[in-house]
Amino acid sequence: MTLAKTAQAVAITGEDLDIPGVRRIAEEGAPVEVASSSLARAGKSRMLFEDVVRQDVPVYGVTTGYGEMIYMLVDPAKEVELQTNLVRSHAAGVGPLFAEDEARAVVTARLNALSKGHSAVRPELLERLALYLNLGLTPAIPEIGSLGASGDLAPLAHIACTVIGEGYLVRDGRPVPTGEVLRQHGIEPMQLRFKEGLALINGTSAMTGLGALVVGRAMDQVRQAEIVTALVIETLQGSTSPFLAEGHDVARPHQGQIDTAANMRALMRGSALTVEHRQLRSQLQAGKQQGVDVQRTDVYMQKAYSLRAIPQVLGAVRDTLYHAGNKVTIELNSANDNPLFFEGQEVFHGANFHGQPIAFAMDFVTIALTQLGVLSERRTNRLLNRHLSYGLPEFLVSGDPGLHSGFAGAQYPATALVAENRTIGAASTQSVPSNGDNQDVVSMGLIAARNARRVLGNNQHILAVELLAAAQAVDISGRRAGLSPAAAAAYEFVRRLAPTLDRDRFMSDEIERVAAALTRGELVAAVEQGDVELR
Repeated sequence: MTLAKTAQAVAITGEDLDIPGVRRIAEEGAPVEVASSSLARAGKSRMLFEDVVRQDVPVYGVTTGYGEMIYMLVDPAKEVELQTNLVRSHAAGVGPLFAEDEARAVVTARLNALSKGHSAVRPELLERLALYLNLGLTPAIPEIGSLGASGDLAPLAHIACTVIGEGYLVRDGRPVPTGEVLRQHGIEPMQLRFKEGLALINGTSAMTGLGALVVGRAMDQVRQAEIVTALVIETLQGSTSPFLAEGHDVARPHQGQIDTAANMRALMRGSALTVEHRQLRSQLQAGKQQGVDVQRTDVYMQKAYSLRAIPQVLGAVRDTLYHAGNKVTIELNSANDNPLFFEGQEVFHGANFHGQPIAFAMDFVTIALTQLGVLSERRTNRLLNRHLSYGLPEFLVSGDPGLHSGFAGAQYPATALVAENRTIGAASTQSVPSNGDNQDVVSMGLIAARNARRVLGNNQHILAVELLAAAQAVDISGRRAGLSPAAAAAYEFVRRLAPTLDRDRFMSDEIERVAAALTRGELVAAVEQGDVELR
């Protein structure tokens, strides 16, 4: 990763890190700066903690074994060995490595949690994690191994190993022995003192760091879905009535519904293709035959749900993400290891490391994003089905249907991905006891975050197919001139990546190109270059 050397540093205080801040550090390489107040708090907490140890007060993980072996007392003289052995023994993750931006998010989350000042680590440890982020030294963290209930032990142990000069750092996309990299930078490995190994690995920072990226990117995806939807509605000459402010702000004021409806109004502003309800009513009245009790017309007063219930469905996705974002932000700024230290109070032996709040939130995100994909694929089906597309040719074939199949094949991956998303169940209900039944109720929070990430990625391809189909529908219908400025920007965005489908051709590459551009957030950027600001 190329670090943003000139970017403004993100302050690490343990109190006010948010999802945009995590994304700036993780995705853009912004530097971090641990606040002097946080370093001071950590120093004071460490001093008080060492006083407790000198008084020979039993403290879990400091003068005892870990987990089920808490009944084993360990002499304080073994402090470095005890902490080092913990880190080594738990660095047992397997599977693919987290991407570098994901690993940076995890390190950021752990640094901020420790900076809160209740974990009793030395200020030097905070400064070391900050140094890693600022130098682009990214630990190689396997994705699989966390139960999310004594925290994310395995993933965080792989970070802790690099602090003591072991394990691997990522360089040029591949793992390199940590010692080799540290020597090149003139950095001495640290010795972990009382509780520091435990504090590094005993927390929710893997699920929370990854969750921060997923929630932030999912909000981007909702905006993309709104843009694509608006283009489809315009092309099919849909009604603006379902998006009127009064129906949402007054009648049913869920915040997500209000925000999505507002975005839809902004996106379709200036369209010459959409119609208002009064126009549909006039058309219906004009064609009415007097004296006929029941008659068939060609006027649809209301469109199907996939074109009409956008604020209700995507708005509910937004509300889910608002909720998840709140939970992730609280957790980013929480002390989530064990034990914790508070001046003048008994040592807190508890379970703040348990990932249940994040596990539930990320499962909720998975459910919501699955429905976003369903909605997109159903609109694609409406564009391709000649019985549902209000006059468009079957599969958007531009000429000679039967000889050419048009978008028939392109629909299949979208439909398959909807089905795949539906197979991804709730991780937070999959507790399996471990650690000699000490960890007898676990959250599986990191699995929940990884599941949400998987659905998020699948949806980019589902949306890519819909966006390509929508642009094809614009061309076939000859309605390019009537598009709103926002819809025109979305159309031009597609056409820079893929030409009109005038005859059958290999389509995989262009679906991948559009999906990749969506992943990079380029559609929202293209639309917002005009006079449109999305919520």
